[in-house]
Amino acid sequence: MLSVTEALERVLAGAEPLITETVPLASAHERVLAADLPARLSQPPFPSSAMDGYAVRRADVETLPAKLTIIGESAAGRPFPGKTGEGETVRIFTGAAVPDGADYIVIQENVMAENGVATIRERNAESCIRDAGVDFKQGQVLLRGEHRLNARDLLLAAQMNYAELTVYRQPHAAILASGDELLPPGSELAAGQIISSIPAGLGAMLDKAGARVTQLGIARDTMDSLLERVEASRGADLLITIGGASVGDHDLVHPALEKSGFTMNFHKIAMRPGKPLMLGARGDQRVLGLPGNPISAMICTTIFVLPLIAALSGNRGFSQNEELVPLAAPIPENGSRTHYMRAFTRTEGGQRKVETLPSQDSSLTATLARADCLIIRQPHAPAASTGEIVRIHPITF
Repeated sequence: MLSVTEALERVLAGAEPLITETVPLASAHERVLAADLPARLSQPPFPSSAMDGYAVRRADVETLPAKLTIIGESAAGRPFPGKTGEGETVRIFTGAAVPDGADYIVIQENVMAENGVATIRERNAESCIRDAGVDFKQGQVLLRGEHRLNARDLLLAAQMNYAELTVYRQPHAAILASGDELLPPGSELAAGQIISSIPAGLGAMLDKAGARVTQLGIARDTMDSLLERVEASRGADLLITIGGASVGDHDLVHPALEKSGFTMNFHKIAMRPGKPLMLGARGDQRVLGLPGNPISAMICTTIFVLPLIAALSGNRGFSQNEELVPLAAPIPENGSRTHYMRAFTRTEGGQRKVETLPSQDSSLTATLARADCLIIRQPHAPAASTGEIVRIHPITF
């Protein structure tokens, strides 16, 4: 069996960012920027007022009180067209352009205005002027390529005067469940049948990771049904199959994939849960065959599929964010496979600690819902006692 490290290397081998496309700013959320983004203008593009008040020459308010003639008004989007001269002032509002000649804003609380005359009674400590380019300057690179765009980034890009952004194309992932025992959620179950739950959770994980997801439904345990659904995945960058990846009489996924033109790379790894994991390719299309147990499938997706989606998306900043945390309770020695143990963290005496959940059965979804991390145990790791440091992988799905 391949180790987890070897399997991940094979999964990611040759995975390069997909082609780029230009999309409206409103469609760029969680997409990966394809190139560095320089500002198209300075912000603010002109000196502007930070407060409501009166724009003056500082020299005219050195001695107080000072009486200045009000010669006009500057509002946001309606700047005063003239120049502020000696003994003159312009009524100004927050965000408005500072008139030529003025170098100081007296806030309105310090001014009494009457009959076209402003009496300056007090000076404020600050000039209350935002200089042009104080936020950023034209040509300054503020967003870097291969960065996944969040809401703050889109706000900044809009401020930089971009209506469209060039991003990497989203990977297209097709999800196919298989098994005569499976029915979709909401069904009435007959004897021996179960609900197909993995596609819902898996689809949400991939959507959050930035993939475009197509659900191919449930294939029955016949070659014809499997071939029909596998063929429907053509055009997707990644086909993810669920179940039927073992070697029993009814496990037909592997031969169906080969018959459909996929060349298989591996079908078993030294991992718990998740031993029956498959990898193959048909031209540029990859296939990952996940185990049919819900926990196994979700953990395999975390360890293998999410890094692949990030690589195809151009997201070089992707990280599994593993941490080192002391144990709150002892754990036994590990066997021959890397074990991802469902666990939860808590704070004791001001220190964060981690403890495994009572059952590690790979079919228990309620247990997974209680977990907030996975303790990673290397093959043949010895028993670990309370307080010993272990490596954890936060659960973010």
